[in-house]
Amino acid sequence: MLKELNKNKIMFLMLLPTLIFFLINSYFPMVGIYYAFTRYDFEGGLFGSPFVGLENFKFLWQSGMLLKLTTNTVGYNLAFIILGNGLAIFCAIMLSEVRGKLFKKITQSVMFLPYFISFVLLSVIAYNMFNYESGFVNTVLKRFEAGPIDIYNTPWIWVFLIIIFYLWKNLGYSMVIYLAAITGISDEYYEAARIDGANIFQRIWYITVPMLKPTFVILLLFSLGSIMKGQFDLFYQLIGNNGVLYNATDIIDTYVYRSLKVTFDIGMATAAGLYQSLFGFILIMTVNYIIRKVNEDYALF
Repeated sequence: MLKELNKNKIMFLMLLPTLIFFLINSYFPMVGIYYAFTRYDFEGGLFGSPFVGLENFKFLWQSGMLLKLTTNTVGYNLAFIILGNGLAIFCAIMLSEVRGKLFKKITQSVMFLPYFISFVLLSVIAYNMFNYESGFVNTVLKRFEAGPIDIYNTPWIWVFLIIIFYLWKNLGYSMVIYLAAITGISDEYYEAARIDGANIFQRIWYITVPMLKPTFVILLLFSLGSIMKGQFDLFYQLIGNNGVLYNATDIIDTYVYRSLKVTFDIGMATAAGLYQSLFGFILIMTVNYIIRKVNEDYALF
């Protein structure tokens, strides 16, 4: 090890800031995992608080909160992954087949633009669209003499709205990744297919889609690695402190934040966060193991 350090000391020196960053932000804070097994007392601090073992986890399970949070978090993320990648692949393929360069650039820019819109601005857009008194949707419904809909007190509607807003905001970014992968496919494959009489749909199905498989698998693994981490900014900005919508929209991240901000229950929040991390770790290891068994080239490690 010392010989390796001496031989590549410049490279290790360049790596040092990254190591320090992860030590400070990822490894040193792991001491706080102990909070999950305590009933935190502000006077006692970290090691002076009463040790309660697995009581925090037991409460989360018996209250049904753990199951609800897991279902919501995993359910939303699966919808984001499946619909997001599916639509991104579809749009990338359609855009790659467009021959007009100006139209292609304009379309790509328009689809990519929402990615740069902040979640705060997104919440303002949502409020102005769905506000009960003066929102755009209810104003249109009143114009056609239909009754206004109290969307902010109707939980099931937000299941679809959150997914739609997520896709609208992130579709352009995902599409660019797949579009770059399509650009890297050699034109010789398509020329050979044209000579053999393949039409555009056959070329897409037998050339483009299989060539996108490695990119899709890698992005899928990255997404599954964070499947227990919800889009906190999206959920918090759209839902806020509206308790009526919690059953349909509450995820682990928003629950942890609310536990710290409202109830100051540090032990319970840490228990939920630890469960989230362990579940995500086990999931990514399991999926990567399965993929490595099927095709080792597509595995992350």
